Amino acid sequence: MKVTIISDIPLSRKNGTAVAAANLIEALKERGHEVNVVCPDEDKRGQKGYFIAKTRSFGVFDKYVAKNGVALAKADDKLLYSAIDGADIVHCMMPFALSRRAADIARALGIPVSAGFHCQAENVTNHLGLMKSKALNKAIYRRFYRVLYSKCDCIHYPTAFIRNEFEKSVKKSTPGYVISNGVDEEFFRVERQPRGDKKFVILCTGRYSHEKNQGVLIDAVKKSAHEKDIKLVFAGAGPMEDALKKRAEGLTNPPEFKFFTKQELIERIAEADLYVHTAKVEIEAIACLEAICGGMVPVIANSEKSATRAFAIGKNNLFDPDDAAQLAARIDYFFENGYEREKCALLYKGFASSLSKSRCMDDMEEMLMNAVLENSRAVYGVPVTQVYRHAYGYTDGESGR
Repeated sequence: MKVTIISDIPLSRKNGTAVAAANLIEALKERGHEVNVVCPDEDKRGQKGYFIAKTRSFGVFDKYVAKNGVALAKADDKLLYSAIDGADIVHCMMPFALSRRAADIARALGIPVSAGFHCQAENVTNHLGLMKSKALNKAIYRRFYRVLYSKCDCIHYPTAFIRNEFEKSVKKSTPGYVISNGVDEEFFRVERQPRGDKKFVILCTGRYSHEKNQGVLIDAVKKSAHEKDIKLVFAGAGPMEDALKKRAEGLTNPPEFKFFTKQELIERIAEADLYVHTAKVEIEAIACLEAICGGMVPVIANSEKSATRAFAIGKNNLFDPDDAAQLAARIDYFFENGYEREKCALLYKGFASSLSKSRCMDDMEEMLMNAVLENSRAVYGVPVTQVYRHAYGYTDGESGR
């Protein structure tokens, strides 16, 4: 196949959507497909298959946007036509200007369109201070549907949770595939390090932002009976870093705040004792899955707007999102019961087995191929099996799959 990937955000930006896009691009190339990419990454200008879009200006809000690490591409018809013309399918990563225009151009050219669902309404309303407004969140989902997802042949949902949230809000459905973004195989090979006499290390991974709610973990450790023996590690970056550092003042062991490379994160997972996921808003939380696949036990915020709570296998793996005292009790339980922590980790090994990136990318490839084949059948009236035989050179009597 010839696939054009549309990314409104820079691939170099270290968030879940950018990583998901980069993984898909790499996986499709490894499987022999030709891939064009439209994105706003200036460092990729001149590289084969990359079409670089300019970033949008938000006028008086530019400083606020920069502080929050947001960069969105500007739609450019000439650039998009160059990247899309001749493609078998166009896959959009987010429901913003570049992807919306790409979908319109692809439809005009008779090219099928798929899109990933990587942006919750709350990711938008959080910046307006209206994250809890059900009416506004529903209105944003309806806009997402109108401007992009209604034009798609299929939609990729990282979790069943976000598919249900979206379809419940728009009261419409498009053929959808629930496929995890997947976890790098390196995380399955983490070798746990014995704790010995070192501090009890709690790892929390995620962007430092209001909806990720890391402050509740700081407050919980302050309430813990073992506060003097606990060391917090916040893996990430973001606009709330200074506020979190100030909130952590008074802890016996100052927390570590740092954006880690993948190898550094693997090393932290190997030596940490407990993983706490505090986010109130989350579509999938690959960071939590990476920790689980690396052999860690998670304690997860039980937020109705987070898919991550579905990863809990017992009551001690959940806490009410804003209840620091309850989180402190969960931390103390796993601190005091090493055997229970190890037993829980073994139970999670079975949970993680289906989450490898290679397996998930196989499913993504199949989703894209199915959309191409269904489009061919709709346009030409040719049975899907016949399209397979033609595309792959099978002779009569041979199977197409």
